[in-house]
Amino acid sequence: MRVLCVATIVISASLAVSAQRKPGSQLDRLPANVERLTEFGERADISPDNQRVAFMAKSFGDAMVVDLKTRAIRCLTCSIPAAAFLRVMHLSTGDYILIGPDHFENIRVSRTRDNELWFLSRERGAKPVRFNEHMSEGMAISKRSMKIAYSQTHEQAPDVPAGASRLVVADVVIQDGAASLANKTVVYESADSGCTIEAQDFYAGDTKMTFTCYEPRGLASAMGIDLATKQVTNFSKSPGTYNEVEGIFPDGQYACVEADRQVDTLGGARGSGNIDIWKLKLDGTGTDFVRLTHFNDFEGGKASNPVVSTDGRFMAFQTAKTTDPAGVGYGILIYWFRK
Repeated sequence: MRVLCVATIVISASLAVSAQRKPGSQLDRLPANVERLTEFGERADISPDNQRVAFMAKSFGDAMVVDLKTRAIRCLTCSIPAAAFLRVMHLSTGDYILIGPDHFENIRVSRTRDNELWFLSRERGAKPVRFNEHMSEGMAISKRSMKIAYSQTHEQAPDVPAGASRLVVADVVIQDGAASLANKTVVYESADSGCTIEAQDFYAGDTKMTFTCYEPRGLASAMGIDLATKQVTNFSKSPGTYNEVEGIFPDGQYACVEADRQVDTLGGARGSGNIDIWKLKLDGTGTDFVRLTHFNDFEGGKASNPVVSTDGRFMAFQTAKTTDPAGVGYGILIYWFRK
């Protein structure tokens, strides 16, 4: 038995060495089903009709949109001096929600305390309109209704205890050019920093949604909640690893996850630095993980922020660097499941 154990260790060590990260970049040798859509930008979001991809030019910058047929890029916020937005997402109407501060103060304050929601009409020349609601990180937006979800911590909502977070579901109401939120409901609360919540995607006819629990030591779990029963499920079931759910497949049976599972063979630190995009079956077992991208096979590379089209034909994501803060990207790519 001891000889077998020693042999196993030697074989495992050999496999780890043979799987070391390579020099260069995945961009220089893209798979046949992956193409580069833009040479810059981050945090892609696909329109409900799958004709356009909205994205940010940079963190604390302008929102852009690219037509998938013509590849023409249009700036949505360039008429706004010193725009400092962090995210742009499509509403089911084709209008947009922007996320970010009124102005840039510094990275920490502007990304946390001052982070808020804005409505932007799809009409050319439209100006962002405040929802007067602060929120944490990103949000879930339905592709079939005006339902949204977002999280709040003490920094955005003083009535939330320090260290705690909550998940809020609401309906967007647009009237006479003004944007507001109706039917705001807290659907889940975390009492402490053992789970800091970020909303992600609705599915199953907007009756369920995915969210991420950020955990101590830079780790994370992919979670889901039934909005009727309030039952919460840990879908990733991988303690001690990083699993940030990002993007839902239209059948609601699978989701994309930014995961560090390849660290097991490639080495390196756990967390949001060494990640690639994996496909996870939402059956609650946490066993059905399939790797989709291999950017982290290369030194300093990672793929992140995936979103899936409503017809399931493709995924948009970004190329990024392991050393940069989460969300920073250097161009949007398309991953074709089928053309």
